[in-house]
Amino acid sequence: QVQVVDSGGGLVQAGGSLRLSCAASGRTFSTYAMGWFRQAPAKGREFVAAISRSGDSLYYTDSVKGRFTISRGNAKNTVYLQMNSLKPEDTAVYYCAADRLVVPTITRGVNYWGQGTQVTVSS
Repeated sequence: QVQVVDSGGGLVQAGGSLRLSCAASGRTFSTYAMGWFRQAPAKGREFVAAISRSGDSLYYTDSVKGRFTISRGNAKNTVYLQMNSLKPEDTAVYYCAADRLVVPTITRGVNYWGQGTQVTVSS
């Protein structure tokens, strides 16, 4: 069994920063590709950023390029999302995703999900 725990959300003013953290634990015998998705009220879950198993390949949705940075931690199967210059439209529940084989850029087929962490950006 694999558990994914994401954290770090909160309330911040527009222009501010937050850092989200995620760790996959349990029967994680290999390194997972990991990513972040978000879901705003009354909207579907959308891709935000992802990182390959090696950490060499990074992926971002256009709306966060230049503002968000995804990175792997020193501990195996940990990942961070540094969010700068936050905007009210970034308000959503952010979910960490972990996959054994495929870099998670779409929701379908993702092996494991975190429980979500709320990010609220006030104007």
